[in-house]
Amino acid sequence: MSFLLRQISLTADGRDIVRAATLAKPQLSLGRAAENDIHLPDLALEPDHARIEQIDDRTIRVRATGTLGFELDGRTIRSATIDTTKGAELRFGGHRITVSRDDDGAAILTIRRVDAVSEASEEKEEARVFSLVGLLPSKRLTAWAMALAILIGFLAIPIWSYASRPTDDTRNIFTVAGDKSWSSGPLSQAHHALEGKCETCHQKAFVSVRDSACQTCHKDVHDHAPATRIAMARAEPGFGGKLLGLVAATFGKPPEGACVDCHREHEGAGPMQPTPQAFCTDCHGTLRDRLKDTKLGNAADFGTDHPQFMPLIQTIAGRHPRFSRASLDAKPMEDNGLKFPHAVHLSKTGGVARMARTMKGQADYGDVLACKDCHKPTADGVRFLPVNMERDCQSCHSLAFETIGGTVRTLRHGQPEQVIADLRAYFRSTTPATPLALGGMARRRPGDYAQGRIYSAYFGAAAARPSRADDAIRAVFSKGGACYDCHTVTPPQANGNASWQVTPVNQPMRYMMNGWFDHKAHRTESCESCHAAPKSHDARQLLLPNLDSCRTCHGGEKSKADVPSGCAMCHSYHVDDGAPWTPAARKIKEKPHKPRAADRET
Repeated sequence: MSFLLRQISLTADGRDIVRAATLAKPQLSLGRAAENDIHLPDLALEPDHARIEQIDDRTIRVRATGTLGFELDGRTIRSATIDTTKGAELRFGGHRITVSRDDDGAAILTIRRVDAVSEASEEKEEARVFSLVGLLPSKRLTAWAMALAILIGFLAIPIWSYASRPTDDTRNIFTVAGDKSWSSGPLSQAHHALEGKCETCHQKAFVSVRDSACQTCHKDVHDHAPATRIAMARAEPGFGGKLLGLVAATFGKPPEGACVDCHREHEGAGPMQPTPQAFCTDCHGTLRDRLKDTKLGNAADFGTDHPQFMPLIQTIAGRHPRFSRASLDAKPMEDNGLKFPHAVHLSKTGGVARMARTMKGQADYGDVLACKDCHKPTADGVRFLPVNMERDCQSCHSLAFETIGGTVRTLRHGQPEQVIADLRAYFRSTTPATPLALGGMARRRPGDYAQGRIYSAYFGAAAARPSRADDAIRAVFSKGGACYDCHTVTPPQANGNASWQVTPVNQPMRYMMNGWFDHKAHRTESCESCHAAPKSHDARQLLLPNLDSCRTCHGGEKSKADVPSGCAMCHSYHVDDGAPWTPAARKIKEKPHKPRAADRET
């Protein structure tokens, strides 16, 4: 048993197109779903709407499978038996199926769409009937009209408003009709007060912002380097760059190096966007190729092409110190005047650890000393204050030498001349104030003497012979004495000294004079992750993280590092007054450079 399907559709000009197919199946499915044998894309039908099956050679049965029926000879029914020799006409939604029989005895199902909504010819007729083409201007005329309206509303009217406004009325100086449509976005937080006052920066119509407009407020801003050096350092643009430069100059853009190249406004209402890395690398990426006399290395990307850090360190200590920059690749040593061993103080098993546990309640220490116990951050959290004897050390390293009526007298830290004077005055008295406390005890390690306890070892011999105060003075400044163990001490007569000398200590708060580092931004890291203090046995070791250490988190501006970092994150374009080309710096360029107070505090 088989069915012959004849699908009839109409062309655009109304001609019939007949597509015939034979299905050798005793039963056919009919519905809206595509998997049906007879697929009728009609929303009036169910996905599985009906079944058509052959009972015998001349009879077929049609039955609905869903809730909706079908029409037979104008009546809606759910089931029908049809004699193919007599024929019948079925209607399913917008489709009509004529049942007949061919000469070979096969049932013929002729399918035609009655509601020709989707037929091309009727769609065309419908579009013509409901179209507004005859009532509206053409598309071309509409496009020209819209373009003219835009030019008038957003160009002609603002220009007319700007040109015709009264120039003597200060209240209307910033009023231009329609100029808000020209703004590419709100001003940054720094310039928010200038919102709506375009002419403060845009002083000439159709001319880009000039440096003179910026310097009206920013009077102290100076160039990154001398203009001639910048011109020599900047890479020569290619053909495309020259063409863009010519176009920019034609439309009033200032030459390269203007303020607006770096400080881009109308980028959002928050902080001003940082300078793109490309702005810096245009010069610094291949700087040594053009400036043969420069001491700066090429720097094109922090993650892949950046010179090693070169901190400013003290190479010679004393009253006339010398400072120089040294690469961390050379593992430089700093002569800072201290003999301070970090490893001893951070050890988890030594006497210092036992002392920390003993004083845990008194000084808020842990089971061992930690970096925070001695190094205190600045108020803004950016850097750390220099270690202070009275604040950070004296709780363990007492300088007490006498108790008078419950008041403890201490040697004056940082004043060696006064220390000598106080000791001489102590032994000049007829009877030492506390002979029992000063006699005979051997000096113990720091930790056994907290604040208010007395160092007695300096006075054992001198207490028996008060006229020999020099013995106590020598003990203080010699090996095992309070000063000697931490400081570099020079005895009398050495290097022409008339008395004991203590080398001044250098504790810089800033080593990278041309870069910026913020400890507060790294507060989630432990100190030891960047500074190898627990393994340092020499106070001269420079415990600064090198380039590779920083690259574990930081990469170039467009890298996939945890912290993509452009040049502006660490470097400032407008360097401070310590720049070597400033007049003040040139006057002292022959003298040893010592960090200024401002460098120590910023």
